[in-house]
Amino acid sequence: MIMKNSIPKIFVLLLFLSSSAQAVSVNNMAPDFTLSSSTKQNIRLAELRGQVIMLNFWATWCNPCRVEIPHLQKLYDQYKDIGFTVLGVNIDNNKTKAAKMAQDLGAKFPILFDNTQTVSKLYSIKAMPFTMLIDRDGKVREIFYGYKPGYEKKYAQTIRKLLRE
Repeated sequence: MIMKNSIPKIFVLLLFLSSSAQAVSVNNMAPDFTLSSSTKQNIRLAELRGQVIMLNFWATWCNPCRVEIPHLQKLYDQYKDIGFTVLGVNIDNNKTKAAKMAQDLGAKFPILFDNTQTVSKLYSIKAMPFTMLIDRDGKVREIFYGYKPGYEKKYAQTIRKLLRE
């Protein structure tokens, strides 16, 4: 039996649960955030509107991430001059270790540090790596969970499509 006094508390709890971080989905706006970066500047996602963005969450302990990062660098090199960027969001606690791994793998695109996992929680990251492509208007257009050989071809195909829009 629900007591009269507990109804508002239950309502508030349900309201909180329904409004808490929801999984990011295709055709919805990418949640905005600001993180420190390897460029020594804070980067805010919303300030990059007008570009096609690949947002890639990764960790130093993630072997598929190690395989994927050089492919992301090739895509960055190929399309960066025509309105495309890659943001590598590292979720480790140790920025120095993350920066060293990114450097060792040849990543020259901006590496963002989410050492408190605030942004990865905002995006409800459930796999590593977690990659999404965001259009010029800030809308999520593709989401990839994990990494499999051949994803880089899918990435390139979607990047070209979004750059033409």
